[in-house]
Amino acid sequence: MNTHFTFTLESICLDEHYHPSDKTRVTTNFANLARGSYRQENLRNALKMINNSFNALAHWDNPKGDRYTVELEIISVNINIEGGGQTFPSIEILKTNILDSKTNKRIDGIVGNNFSSYLRDYDFSVLLPEYNKGKPTFTVPADFGELHGKLFKCFINSDSYKQHFTKPPVICLSVSDNKTYYRTENQHPVLGVEYQPNESSLTEQYFQKMGLQVRYFMPPNSVAPLAFYFVGDLLNDYTHLELISTISTMGTFQKIYRPEIYNANAVAGKCYQPNLNSQDHSLTKIVYDRAERSQLATQQGKFAAEHFIKPYQAVLEQWSASYA
Repeated sequence: MNTHFTFTLESICLDEHYHPSDKTRVTTNFANLARGSYRQENLRNALKMINNSFNALAHWDNPKGDRYTVELEIISVNINIEGGGQTFPSIEILKTNILDSKTNKRIDGIVGNNFSSYLRDYDFSVLLPEYNKGKPTFTVPADFGELHGKLFKCFINSDSYKQHFTKPPVICLSVSDNKTYYRTENQHPVLGVEYQPNESSLTEQYFQKMGLQVRYFMPPNSVAPLAFYFVGDLLNDYTHLELISTISTMGTFQKIYRPEIYNANAVAGKCYQPNLNSQDHSLTKIVYDRAERSQLATQQGKFAAEHFIKPYQAVLEQWSASYA
C-alpha cells in the first residue's frame, strides 16, 4: 500500500470576536480565553497586552510606542489519509502579522508560536499513563513521539505548507519547573539573554523528533526565559520584527497561563529554577481556567485515539515505518 498524507489549511482571525471552532482543542491558550462570560474582554485585553509588548520591544523609530499592531491568524491543519476520504484536525498553530502604521505596510510575522495537537495529547495523556500503569518506575516507549514527529515533518515539507509560508515554524513554550537554567554570556538584541538547562527534558526529546532544536532566551522586559523550538538558525533566519511578534504573543499568553513564572515579581537570576508554587507573582485581569485545561487533555487524547489512532492504526504503522 502506497499511503501518503495530504494537508488542507484553514485560517481564521484571532480578534475580540473570535469563537473557537468545533475542531479546536479547548485547552489551547486562545480557545480557553474565548469562552465564558468574559470571553470578549479576555481577548481584547490579551491583544492589547501583545501590542504593548511588541511596541516596547520594537522601540526604534517608535517614539509614542504605538507604531505597530499585531494581527493573529489561527491556522488549522487537517490531515487526510489518501483514499480514506476523512480528515482529522492534526495541528493548530498561530501566524503573526505586523501592521506598521508609519509605512502603512503589512509585514509577515512567524508561523508556529502556540502549538496545538490532539496526537500530542494522546501521547502524553493516554499512551504514557497506560504504558506505565502498574510499573514501579516511570519509563517511556522507545518509539514515543515518532509518529507525531514524522507527521509534523511531513506537514512542514508539504506543498501545502510551502504554498502558505516562506519560513519554517518557530514554536514558543514555557520553561519546565523541574529543570534548572543557567544564564550564559550570550545575548541577542531582541531575544535577550540566553540560558542553558541542566538536562534534557521529555518535551525537548519529543520536539526533536519533530525536527526541532531548542534554545532558551529571556527577552528584554521579561522575568524568565522562554523555550524557542525551531528549524535552522533562530538568530539569523528571522528578522527582528518577526522575532518580536513571537516574543510579544507568547510572552503574553505565558503571563496569563503561567503567572508564577512569567508574571513573577522577581527577575530570573544566573541560576534559575522555575516554581509553579511561588506566591510572589501578579495576576492579569484575564480569566483563564487552568484546572479545566489539565482535565480536558485526557479527553482530547481519547478523541485522537478513537478518531485517528484506532481507525487507521495499520496504515499509520506502515507509513511511519517507511517514512524517512
